[in-house]
Amino acid sequence: MKLEIGNFIVKDVVFGDRTFFEDSVLTINKQEAEEFIKQDSHIIKVEIEIAKPGEDIRILPVKEAVEPRIRVDGRALFPGVTGELAPAGEGRVHALKGISVLGVGGTWGSFGDGMIDMAGEGQKYTLFGSLINICLVIETDEDFEYHEQQKKNKAIRWASHLFAEYLGKTVKDLQPDEVEIFELPSLRNRDEAIEKLPSVVLVLQPQSQMEEMGYNDLVYGWDLNHFVPTLMNPNEILDGALISGSFMPSSSKWSTYDMQNFPTIRELYKEHGKTLNFLGVIMSNLNVSLEQKERSAIFVAQLAKSLGADGAIVTEEGYGNPDTDYIRCIVALEDVGVKVVGISNECTGRDGASQPLVVLDEKADALVSTGNVSTLINLPPAAKVIGCLESLARDGLSGGWADDEILGPSVREDGSIIMENNAMFCGDQIAGWSTKTMKEF
Repeated sequence: MKLEIGNFIVKDVVFGDRTFFEDSVLTINKQEAEEFIKQDSHIIKVEIEIAKPGEDIRILPVKEAVEPRIRVDGRALFPGVTGELAPAGEGRVHALKGISVLGVGGTWGSFGDGMIDMAGEGQKYTLFGSLINICLVIETDEDFEYHEQQKKNKAIRWASHLFAEYLGKTVKDLQPDEVEIFELPSLRNRDEAIEKLPSVVLVLQPQSQMEEMGYNDLVYGWDLNHFVPTLMNPNEILDGALISGSFMPSSSKWSTYDMQNFPTIRELYKEHGKTLNFLGVIMSNLNVSLEQKERSAIFVAQLAKSLGADGAIVTEEGYGNPDTDYIRCIVALEDVGVKVVGISNECTGRDGASQPLVVLDEKADALVSTGNVSTLINLPPAAKVIGCLESLARDGLSGGWADDEILGPSVREDGSIIMENNAMFCGDQIAGWSTKTMKEF
């Protein structure tokens, strides 16, 4: 399976009288673009705004991020979501690099939404502070969940996916600045020299805890709560087979942008044939009951053993209850002789003194932390807010609060904020972006 990603480096995004890409600048006809988004009858209002690194802008509540792309062969960018089902992971896709489409609530936030600062102290907490963000600020008629802490946010999320494909059309017939090639030979036809290297699988545990449909990550449009672990080609992940959901606390989240660019997959590709034999991705999930968690761990361990894996990287989208799936999977792999490195964030409390994961085991002895979700962050007011600042305190965003007897409200009268890292959009960058490190005491 061979995937080619033709990259177009975007240096600026502006509004103009038509939508096109030229000389590294993406120009958007704002009126036409907003009319395209409003084709969804559930969207009653949309305003497109552009936020660039270095501008004193705060964006929230952010619900989704997507990299604009287009399939050159005409297949849907996200099969089963933006169009008909079709295999992903092979062929040619064109991508606009350095930018993202953000789905932003115009008024209402929810538990899984987050914040992005484009400048100042807050910029460093999320990758998206360094990208040019095309913000779709949307109001919907989904009034049944206006006041729910958990929201499906379907209209806003689907608008983000469809608009990313809409913008991708600007480069469909152009020549990219560079072409990346991702190709793994079949497991039975690899060079003898590669076969002698340590064999490694990547185990992904996307968010899928919600038993009610509409909140979880999707694979080929299928809710991962109804999924059992299986082997996937890593190209499928990079090529739109997986999209983000609307549940997990925001700093722990994998946005669709993360999935399209999953850095851990890219690193394994770089090392394939040099220091390791990359076998592929075991796509797992995160479950509700202990029996379901155990079943998935059994599937993962048997798959890895059957593939002949010497080692595995296991990474979870989330913390808390999912820690049980994470640790159980690691232990099951170790029990069949597969050595494991785990990647996750941790919840050690605001003082850093609590147990980092809900469940631990002596066999989980090589764990990488991407940060503490509970770390307190104080930030000054921003000159401009895209979205709704009040949502951080009012709507139950993980990491924000209406009031605290010691700290006061998350959103102060002057527009400054205090919050937990939990509310930084994809802030712990568990997919492999993280620049955080450990400090010895």
